[in-house]
Amino acid sequence: MARAALVTGAARGIGRAVALGLAARGFDVAVHYRTSREDARETARRVRRLGRRSLLVRGDLTDPEAARAVVERATRGLGGLAALVNNVGDYLYKPVEEVSPAEWRAVLDSNLNTAFYVTQAALPHLRAGGWGRVVFLGYAGAGQNVAKPHLTPYFVAKTGVVLYAKALAARLAPHGVTVNVVAPGVAENSVTQPLREIPMGRVAYLEELVDAVGYFVSESADYVTGQVLEVAGGWNL
Repeated sequence: MARAALVTGAARGIGRAVALGLAARGFDVAVHYRTSREDARETARRVRRLGRRSLLVRGDLTDPEAARAVVERATRGLGGLAALVNNVGDYLYKPVEEVSPAEWRAVLDSNLNTAFYVTQAALPHLRAGGWGRVVFLGYAGAGQNVAKPHLTPYFVAKTGVVLYAKALAARLAPHGVTVNVVAPGVAENSVTQPLREIPMGRVAYLEELVDAVGYFVSESADYVTGQVLEVAGGWNL
């Protein structure tokens, strides 16, 4: 019997790649989107071409009730929930002194609060099966006490995701649920691509990020929890 996964922000980019990667690994996939309906439909079609069931679930995850509704629809539609990949998150590249209160709130909402709302709603379903996987998409270097003057709200939010993931990992380990973070550096679809700062001199391919997620959701990672795996080519070392 296939396991069911929910991938947030799966209409395109990293989210779509992860959804397809999970389907290729035997998961039925709930494809979440907010406004990109046609892109999400294409993701769902590609999941079905891989022989797995797919389900479209729409919602603004910055609203706690909408986030809960997304989880419930995904769980009912696929008959359970074994894996959750939190991918949603807006990016802001702007000098910290120019960030407005509205921009600050929006970045924290989309990157940190959505992860909290969705995961808290999913926990009862993940625990119920005695086996579960939670994977957050983070950011390379998040959690370090370093200055990021052009990425401050984003860096703060992703650091919060790391701390939340570790706390959850400690609490959920007795229930057979692991919680980990895949932390991309500069990916092929990144808004900014400072290749000169990357020791390997290239971006991360989406397939490499998918492989990292794939490891965390696999049986091979049963004893791995609370970890941050950077896929960043040595960036921030």
